[in-house]
Amino acid sequence: MSLTPQLKRALADRIRYYNELGIYDFYRRETPAFIQLQPEEREPLPKTKAAAVISESREVLISPESSMPDPVQADAAQALLAIREDLGDCTRCRLHKQGRKQIVFGVGNPRAELMFIGEAPGADEDMQGEPFVGRAGQLLNNMIKAMGLQREEIYIANIIKCRPPGNRTPERDECETCSPFLMRQIATIRPKVLVALGAVAAKTLLAINAPMSELRGHWYDFRGTKLAVTYHPAFLLRDPRQKKEAWKDLQMVMKELGLKAPAKSPEGNS
Repeated sequence: MSLTPQLKRALADRIRYYNELGIYDFYRRETPAFIQLQPEEREPLPKTKAAAVISESREVLISPESSMPDPVQADAAQALLAIREDLGDCTRCRLHKQGRKQIVFGVGNPRAELMFIGEAPGADEDMQGEPFVGRAGQLLNNMIKAMGLQREEIYIANIIKCRPPGNRTPERDECETCSPFLMRQIATIRPKVLVALGAVAAKTLLAINAPMSELRGHWYDFRGTKLAVTYHPAFLLRDPRQKKEAWKDLQMVMKELGLKAPAKSPEGNS
């Protein structure tokens, strides 16, 4: 049967995604039972982005069992890649002159239902190029596991993407300069729930100047997405007594996502 407009767009988007990764040559294997091709099509596609244009004359029959990637997932991954390319080797604020080694963009499932947003990269993150990989990241991993999830299932990012010198608190203008890229990440991923980790993330996202004691324990509407606030894992390392309070916040998130609470709380994790 002929390709529908929706399938053409999905195929074109998928090929364009591979083009962005530097892959232009596509070869067809021997025709499986569920794909019928015209004889002239059993040859490499041209080494050009024009390969993304699917010819009207092609006849393709795809069964439900085919392993074609999810176009929605591919679109989100491609969109995040485009945001990262727009960010480039960013020099938009002073931080690029103050010792940062690399940009820490974000990591995780491009279609995550849950997204954690921290403050800024630390030394370990600046070294490895991934958010929350140091001691605070290990605690965050424990928190995620306690919720019945894996790190790979969620998405993690920060308000700013460069390490401030000495891990100082980001300045307001630095947050304002960098946060538009985070807004694009959120709009692309479209999580069901956002969790702001710490005061800087919460105040930047909500534009509310209030203490954590007032920010926690409530749901906020962030551009149509529910947002909760809890303590930053680095703070919990400094004051382990607050882990019980953070667990209450996570339980609120779990209820919203329909996750079953484990039998034992993670308050003993470190």
